[in-house]
Amino acid sequence: MSEIATLFAALADPTRLRLLYLVKDGEICVCFLQGVLQTNQPKISRHLAYLKRAGLVAARKEGKWMHYCLKRQPADSQKLLQQAFDSLARAPQIRSDVQRLKNIRCCPSRYGISDPLRPGTGKCKAA
Repeated sequence: MSEIATLFAALADPTRLRLLYLVKDGEICVCFLQGVLQTNQPKISRHLAYLKRAGLVAARKEGKWMHYCLKRQPADSQKLLQQAFDSLARAPQIRSDVQRLKNIRCCPSRYGISDPLRPGTGKCKAA
């Protein structure tokens, strides 16, 4: 019972819903999420930490960069998430986020680090 309550609590915030939608297709660097949501890194990291504690996302660190992806879920939770994603896909904010993600670029070369992986191309373990 507590697992489903945790899932619904995690889904009860618009920022977390946006983040989940953005990581649903594969790994994405926090720097891209900052650009898409047009907010600061601490706010994004706080919400991602919440999603990680809820067991919805996995993370890996590469240098200074954190990469997140959606974790595999039990069948019943996956069904709920998929229904949420289907509904979110029609939301104007999500459509705007997806378009912004296609155009966003971060510049880790400023810090002497190679570019982080583009969304959906990473090695995040979604076990």
